[in-house]
Amino acid sequence: MIPNFRFQIPKAKTVIYFCLFTFAFLLPQVFAQQPKLVPHKITLKTGKTFSLNLPENYEIIPAAEGLKRVRFFAKAPDGRMFVTDMYNLTDNKKGTVYILDDWNERTGKFGKVIPYMTGLKNPNSCQFYTDKNGQDWFYLAETDKLTRRKFTKGETKPTGKAETLATFPDYGLSYKYGGWHLTRTIAFGANGKLYISVGSSCNACIEKEEVRATVMEMNPDGSQQRIFAKGLRNAVSIKWIGNFLFASNQGSDHLGLDKPDETFYSLKDGTDYGWAYCYSSNGKIFADKGFPRPSGCKNVPAPYAFFPAHSSALGFDYFDETTADETIKNSFLVSLHGSTNEKIGHGYKIVIMRKGQKLQTFMDGFLVGRTVYGRPCDIYRIDENSFFFTDDRTGIVYYVRLKK
Repeated sequence: MIPNFRFQIPKAKTVIYFCLFTFAFLLPQVFAQQPKLVPHKITLKTGKTFSLNLPENYEIIPAAEGLKRVRFFAKAPDGRMFVTDMYNLTDNKKGTVYILDDWNERTGKFGKVIPYMTGLKNPNSCQFYTDKNGQDWFYLAETDKLTRRKFTKGETKPTGKAETLATFPDYGLSYKYGGWHLTRTIAFGANGKLYISVGSSCNACIEKEEVRATVMEMNPDGSQQRIFAKGLRNAVSIKWIGNFLFASNQGSDHLGLDKPDETFYSLKDGTDYGWAYCYSSNGKIFADKGFPRPSGCKNVPAPYAFFPAHSSALGFDYFDETTADETIKNSFLVSLHGSTNEKIGHGYKIVIMRKGQKLQTFMDGFLVGRTVYGRPCDIYRIDENSFFFTDDRTGIVYYVRLKK
């Protein structure tokens, strides 16, 4: 987990030991270098071939193909992987939740892709939860609502009746006016609470509905709902890692090509992260002159980390095991989905992010010139040296692992 160092040192040796400790702790940070990336050929079932670039000591395999706008992962209590699919970029009711089944670790492929639920309204996220009585539950976030139903291990279709826990606004300004955000994302904390992110109704505006641009907290049964954090334009990915709720957040689109940052936060209860009044640029907070407020931005926290404007930071995971490869040890891997405008060219890669350090690229090649070969979305760590990620542009689930 994220290190939390506590130690006691005799006073006479404090300075010496502190210096040695500081040097040892900073050593991997000082000497962390951009890994050398080499082309890895990808061959799809359709016969299409292209290359993605990643470190030579890793391999990448298309684990499942033929999906649409495949988004975020969830692991079921029976060990199977589930993944959401929003079908396309439009507001629609054609979404699906798939079961990725019959995993073959040797080949790095799933033998079956089973539609678990269909006809869904933009399903971005699903999760599983086991209550204190041992009952398993399946949770689904659609644009307009959060539902749960009892889950039976091994089922290939829902067997439980849906319960609606919360409803959300399901309308907003069209993309012509800066776009609104269809996604809702679920995370469960070690405290037994459920968290769900709700995007804004616009690119930049003063919201009329309190739930917009927030992360909500509630009990697993939907009771005691409240705003946990606000001022987050679109926290598409939220995930508990240890005792911290992390979020990737999308910046506004009206401030030019190089600002604001796409941001990454360790969310704090009751905190306002500033949108639409304030924004981050190179990790520093500024006031948006189009949205002044009396309190200004003095209490808006700087991000834990930040990414290039319009790079669209989405899914992430953390690799902290002592046996992890040095390339990714003690780092977040973060998907930079990329701007919807290929001409801007920001993103279209998976990056290595360590707090306070320069970003490193773990994988690129998704955008070559004006040709798009994919847009990485979610990242799901399997073990210390392997992970799945989704590509919602080409409908592929990839498997990446350290070569043995």
